[in-house]
Amino acid sequence: MKGPGIQDAGVRGPGPRGLRRFAGPRPPRAEVCELCGVVVAEDGHRHLVETEKRTLSCACTACALLFDRPGAATGRFRAVPDRYLADPGHRLDDGAWELLQIPVGVAFFFRNAALDRLVALYPSPAGATESELDPELWQRVLGAGRLSALLEPDVEALLLRRSEGRTSCHLVPIDICYELVGRMRMLWQGFDGGSEARAALDAFFARVERRARVLEQGPVS
Repeated sequence: MKGPGIQDAGVRGPGPRGLRRFAGPRPPRAEVCELCGVVVAEDGHRHLVETEKRTLSCACTACALLFDRPGAATGRFRAVPDRYLADPGHRLDDGAWELLQIPVGVAFFFRNAALDRLVALYPSPAGATESELDPELWQRVLGAGRLSALLEPDVEALLLRRSEGRTSCHLVPIDICYELVGRMRMLWQGFDGGSEARAALDAFFARVERRARVLEQGPVS
């Protein structure tokens, strides 16, 4: 099984921490901060990327704030941001989507800082599946976009969905991409996922669109 793109450049399955909560039914025990041990809320708590082990860790607000400070991005942990952006000027036609070689209509892309390359993944019944993406192809298809210029390595992703002849593109926190992967893995039925998985996918992207701030026209700052 191709994995979620966190551990070792993106080809191992969900590790024992962080991502497990997205991989299936949640355990009955309370979530705890994996740095200080305090109990955290089921919804709304933060995640950290542990850059050396390529894993996600749950964190309380206080611990997450320690890694939101200037200069903290060079340490062992990086806090996953909470920003959602959309670019109405983004255009990706059918030909460009075919060049990405993604066999389904949803994919997300993040830059692995340690490898200095883009990792492309998409949901599947087996979990997150990695698609090798040539750097030159990334530049041709997505690299010139305004959202890609804003993308923070390791902690944010470009989330794409191809539906009814158009492709939406959002810059999102990377943890929600693994939330989507876990949900699709749990609900997937048959060849095309089934009606329950499609309804969950529609609801997920509706939530992303509601939260996304639309970039104003002009150069990014």
